[in-house]
Amino acid sequence: MQQEEITLMEFMNRFPTEEACREHFSKIKWPDGFRCPKCSYEEYTFIQDYGRYQCHKCRHQTSLTAGTIMHRSHTGLREWFLVIYLFTHDKRGIAAAQIARNVGISHYTAWLMLHKLRKAMGDRDAEYYLDGIVEMDDAFFGAPGESGKRGRGTNKTPAVIAVSLNEEGHPEYVKMRVVESVDGATIVETAKETITPGAMISTDGLNVYNALNDACYEHQGEKVDPKNNPQHLHWLHVIISNLKAFIMGTYHGLDKKHLQRYFDEFCWRFNRRRFNNQLFNRLLKACVSTETITYAQLVGAEIA
Repeated sequence: MQQEEITLMEFMNRFPTEEACREHFSKIKWPDGFRCPKCSYEEYTFIQDYGRYQCHKCRHQTSLTAGTIMHRSHTGLREWFLVIYLFTHDKRGIAAAQIARNVGISHYTAWLMLHKLRKAMGDRDAEYYLDGIVEMDDAFFGAPGESGKRGRGTNKTPAVIAVSLNEEGHPEYVKMRVVESVDGATIVETAKETITPGAMISTDGLNVYNALNDACYEHQGEKVDPKNNPQHLHWLHVIISNLKAFIMGTYHGLDKKHLQRYFDEFCWRFNRRRFNNQLFNRLLKACVSTETITYAQLVGAEIA
């Protein structure tokens, strides 16, 4: 679905106040008008002092951000809007330290907001599956300063990456998963989470990918040979290279705990690379349909 395009000048003119942001957010959350989350009644009173909507029928009160990624946030919508705009309009990604400086919020607040936005990105893309011809491979990622062997014998964090191709053989959409190990069971589980059954999956010649043959997929495994078959897994390897540049260039390397969130960010950006000035509203819409995550959940999760 197409979303309204908003340039930087339009953004500045349209959202100068908290009230302007609240009005826009309410139109995205309730495109057909307010509906009580308890009884679905349409008439309400807005209680200005508490920022709550009170249903005329059942008297239930709800806030505009209830059930969204901003639920119980102490940061105003104006700051949220600015962070989302800055975040979506830098295709290289943007670090929490820069957001904190530009918006005038603490580093802790900026860090938490960005991780919440990455959760909204991941939850939104989880609704879609790759289809048609799909390239799949594994790659390994390490924290800053982490050393060791390279390739599949490394002690770095493994991940499985898949990209769907169009009829011309060009990349369409990408999915990425941090995994515990690269084995047949993990490959099949990742495929089921990200790829439509019946799709053709092209891989290298590693034996673990043969498990796809018995998992409702067409599988074609072939040893990578850049000299004689340069197109085999070409786009997948380009994307993996871009992903590593994205992680090292903007975030200077990441450890395992939060790696999946940054994968989600990269995928969301890549999958919407043709939408440019629509990205602000697209992410805002994802925020509306995503339940929040707390700081305790983020720092306590093994892969957050």
